[in-house]
Amino acid sequence: MKKTTKFVIFIVVFLGAFFIPFETEKIQEALLEAFHMLQEYAREHVLFCLIPAFFIAGAIANFISQQAVIKYFGGQAKKIVSYTVASVSGMILAVCSCTVLPLFSGIYKRGAGIGPATAFLYSGPAINILAIILTARILGWQLGLARAVGSIIFAVVIGLLMAFIFRKEEKERQKGALNFGQDIDTGRKGYQNILYFVVMILILIFATWSKPENNSGFWHVIFTIKWPLVISLLVALFLIAKFWFKKDEVKSWFESTWQFAEQILPLLFAGVLIAGFLMGRPESDMGLIPAEWVARFVGGNSVLANFTASILSAFMYFATLTEVPILQGLRGLGMGEGPSLAMLLSGPALSLPNMLVIRSVLGTKKTVVFVLLVVVMATIAGTIYGVIIG
Repeated sequence: MKKTTKFVIFIVVFLGAFFIPFETEKIQEALLEAFHMLQEYAREHVLFCLIPAFFIAGAIANFISQQAVIKYFGGQAKKIVSYTVASVSGMILAVCSCTVLPLFSGIYKRGAGIGPATAFLYSGPAINILAIILTARILGWQLGLARAVGSIIFAVVIGLLMAFIFRKEEKERQKGALNFGQDIDTGRKGYQNILYFVVMILILIFATWSKPENNSGFWHVIFTIKWPLVISLLVALFLIAKFWFKKDEVKSWFESTWQFAEQILPLLFAGVLIAGFLMGRPESDMGLIPAEWVARFVGGNSVLANFTASILSAFMYFATLTEVPILQGLRGLGMGEGPSLAMLLSGPALSLPNMLVIRSVLGTKKTVVFVLLVVVMATIAGTIYGVIIG
C-alpha cells in the first residue's frame, strides 16, 4: 500500500472517530448492522463461495497456459470467440459480484485482454440463469426477459468499450504478456488438467447451490444431494492433486491461492462493513439510509430516478439471488418499472466491496470507467424500458 493511501486512510479514520456521533441510537444501530452483515457474509459466502474461487484463481495463475489465455482472451483473439467465451463462462458459474473477483483477477493477470476480462467480470454475477428465472417468476416475465437480454448485451458492449478506451495501454500490456516467458511443460495430459479444473468449478457450483422455491423437480433434487456431491468432488480433487501433481506444484498452487486471498479479503471485508453501515442487510432496515428514502427517489421513470437506482445499487451489496426480494420490497414502496431494471442491471454486477478489489487489480482510472459504463448503460436501459412498459 502506498504511503499516500495509508495517510488518506489514517485521516478518514481520525475524522470519523472525531466527528461521528456514536452516542446516537441510529449510528449505534447502523454500526451493529454493519457487523451483522459482515458476520452473515462470512458465514454464507467465504467458505463456500470465495475459498473455492481463490483456489480456482490460484490454479489459473499456475496451471493455465499463458498462450491459451492470450489465444482466447488476449487483445489479438477473435472478438466473437473471446466475448462469447467470457459471457458463457460467467453464465455457467453464476457467482456473486465478490466471488467473481478472484477468477477475474486470475485470468487478467495471466494475460487476458481488458475487454474479455471485464466482460467476464460483468457477466459472472449478472447473467445468472437462476436469478433471471426468479426475476421473471416473481417480478414479471417482461422484467425477467429485459434483464436477460440487457445483461448479455451489457457484458459484450462494456467489454468492447473498455478495450477501445484503453487500447493503447492494452497494446503495451499484451506485448509484455507475450514476452513474459514460456509455459513450463508439466508432463500432464490435457484431459488431466481439464478434469482438475472441472472438479473445482463443480465444487464452486454445487457448494453455492441455493434452495429452490419449489420443493420438487430437478433443481430441488440437486439441492438435496449438494453436500454429498461436494464431499465426493473434494475427495476427487485431493486424489488428483496427490497423484497427478508434484509436491512443488501443489505448494505453488497454495501460495498463489493465498496471495489472491491476502489481496482481496481485507478489501471485501472493509467494503461489506461500509455497505452494511450505510444500507444494512437485505432483510432489515437498520442501515443509516432507510429503504423508504431509496424508494422515494426511484419512483416514476425519469432519467434521474433511473440514474439514482443505478448508482445506489452499484454501491449496495447483493448476494446471489437476494436482489429479487430486495427489489420486490422496494417496488412495494413505489419503485418504478424503469428503475427496477436499472437496479437489476447495475446492482448484481457491482458493489462497494467489489469496486475496492477491482481498483487493486485494474487501477483507479479503469475501475472508474468500468463503473461509469455500468451505471450509465443501466440508466439508459431503465429509461427506455420504462417508456416501453409505461
